[in-house]
Amino acid sequence: MPLIFATNNKHKLQEVRAALPAGIEVLSLEQTGLAGEIPETADTLEGNALQKAMWVYSRTGLSCFADDTGLEVDALGGAPGVYSARYAGEHCSFDDNIDKLLHALDGQTNRRAQFRTVICLLENDGSSNPVKPRYFEGCVKGTILTERHSNGEGFGYDPVFMPDRFAVSFAEMPLSVKNTISHRGLAVKKLAEYLDR
Repeated sequence: MPLIFATNNKHKLQEVRAALPAGIEVLSLEQTGLAGEIPETADTLEGNALQKAMWVYSRTGLSCFADDTGLEVDALGGAPGVYSARYAGEHCSFDDNIDKLLHALDGQTNRRAQFRTVICLLENDGSSNPVKPRYFEGCVKGTILTERHSNGEGFGYDPVFMPDRFAVSFAEMPLSVKNTISHRGLAVKKLAEYLDR
């Protein structure tokens, strides 16, 4: 059964395809002919994941899933959280977000943070029953570095996030390693276990 992943982010698509078993076909929005910005107006990760999945399901009627991820920084009261992707403004770049984060933490000794991903799955089981969303969550704790460390891997805040028990940032890890410990990797693993039941 193919699944549509409700994202326009090619990095996320690559990560999820690499993390799911080979027997699960993941279709991109482009492959299904869907275009346009997916709404993300909820104030929680769960709400955004559901909103994005519903956007796809209402247009296709096909089983799909969506994720939302937030970087939650202790010294910033959990910010940027649900607003992580647009922390520096509506049309900001990854670098803009990192610059704002490093500026906000300038001089801070507490640089503890966590990445949290919530996946919402909507399944078409062939019945006329309403689709019931299922949620899968992954979380990884770590530290915000004082500057970028990258060898070209990763995206988003990866160059400044160093997970616990590691001496490198997410952006210095091969994808195969990152997927075993990352927030998204852990959430996708739970999704895979459910689909494989």
